[in-house]
Amino acid sequence: GDDVMTVIKTKAQWPAWQPLNVRAAPSAEFSVDRARHLMSFLTMLGPSPDWNVGLSGEDLCTKDCGWVQRMVKDLVPWDAGTDNGVTYESPNKPSNPQERIRPLTSLDHPQSPFYDPSGGPITPLARVVVERIARKGEQCNTVPDTIDDIVADIAQEEKEEADNTPETCIYSNWSPWSACSSSTCDKGRRMRQRMLKAQLDPNVPCLHTQDFEPCMGPGCSEEEASTCMMSEWISWSPCSASCGMGMRSRERYVKQFPEDGSSCTLPTEETEKCVVNDDCSPSSCVVTEWAEWEPCSVSCGVGMRRRDRMMKMEASDGSPCRAQLVEAEKCMMPECNAVVCMLSPWSDWGECSVSCGVGMRSRQRMLKTPVEPSLCPDELEQVEKCMLPECPTDCMLSEWSAWSECNKSCGKGHMIRTRMVKLDSQYGGLPCPETVQRKKCKIRKCSRGSRGSRASDKKKRQEVSDRRRAKASRESVAEESSACPIRPWSSWTECTKPCGGGMQERVMNVKKKGKSSQPNHCKNKKEIRACNVHPC
Repeated sequence: GDDVMTVIKTKAQWPAWQPLNVRAAPSAEFSVDRARHLMSFLTMLGPSPDWNVGLSGEDLCTKDCGWVQRMVKDLVPWDAGTDNGVTYESPNKPSNPQERIRPLTSLDHPQSPFYDPSGGPITPLARVVVERIARKGEQCNTVPDTIDDIVADIAQEEKEEADNTPETCIYSNWSPWSACSSSTCDKGRRMRQRMLKAQLDPNVPCLHTQDFEPCMGPGCSEEEASTCMMSEWISWSPCSASCGMGMRSRERYVKQFPEDGSSCTLPTEETEKCVVNDDCSPSSCVVTEWAEWEPCSVSCGVGMRRRDRMMKMEASDGSPCRAQLVEAEKCMMPECNAVVCMLSPWSDWGECSVSCGVGMRSRQRMLKTPVEPSLCPDELEQVEKCMLPECPTDCMLSEWSAWSECNKSCGKGHMIRTRMVKLDSQYGGLPCPETVQRKKCKIRKCSRGSRGSRASDKKKRQEVSDRRRAKASRESVAEESSACPIRPWSSWTECTKPCGGGMQERVMNVKKKGKSSQPNHCKNKKEIRACNVHPC
């Protein structure tokens, strides 16, 4: 809508583990005016649950009715409130209901990459630099003209030493040289243009409005080992005069400084004289600015091109409009036998070569002219890395341990064995199976003492009778300890592992009363059991 002047869109900095250096950082150009001077942008961090960095409503207008020249902002991460993940690679866990957008803090969660138990601000993750590269038109609260300024070029003509231009042909200055058609160190061509302003003698042809010369890509020649990369010139500002002669200017900026760190000596601003409605009398009409030149009528050799303008307002005294509304000139295209490489736009990026993890993807473009591909230096295919969600990882376990000793020294007991979790399942992989197994064991029958044995048999018969009456499943085993002076069972020791299957043990020690009074079969006892068998 009218509330938005420019949509800022930059290329993603991807893959995430290959950050670009400062010189090649993503950038974009945008415009502001006195009614729309607030800048907002947002970029997501990937991979992450829903974290992002950006600015909201940053005012680029100064209090003294000017424009911010340079602004540097360090950016901290924000949570969009759509996902409850706490780490960069947390699985999707949508927030329901959606939470408010908020800045992340150093005390959000112990597993957060930004967690700091001492609190304090988060270290900035990114930095944005906003620089004013040009200023066009009147500034701030100046009331604009009701009609567009009509600008005419009256720059002084220059004649080069080797230029054989007829004196009857009046030209404008040469434009700056265009960028080289070759981006590599192969030979290419660059072009400059000038306008035919007047032809005093119709019988004398006025050619040579375009000039070509051989060139190579930047940094290829020894003389240009270190070059500046400049932007295109921004359109001319309105003329400083509302009628008659004035001045106008245009600007450009440095897109890349030389690799050797030297400064750029190329000009970033140009000024020239201009005339706005040179005839200011009541009998003059008001016309629009010239439209852009139409394409040349031929694709190679010499052709014609034209441009138009319209009358915006008739003369106040009713006089007919004498201003020229159509202008034509000859144009020169590359020689017809020269190799011209015209390329189609790049296709969309293809599918990633893998279904998960890191792979490669490519895009292509085609030659639109019937030329052997080997004659064109431009690449026809590009390949880059791509990253999809992580591949599922199955649980990995160690080998089974040896079986433990039987937990009983006589009678029926059990043994256990364990294995460790070496890697938990991730991203939907197979979960971990059991980590503890047990099986029955029987060392030997427990021995029977004389007095203790009769009491034990009587107790056993009573228990069998009770079991039959109550239909319960109980078992009694006469313990050899009945005739031994023993201490009570000790407490269970701490588990050897916090998770994944550990072991505990307890002991029953025989009281020491002298060797003569202690039966030979009395020994210390030990029991072992599994603990913390839940997965880690």
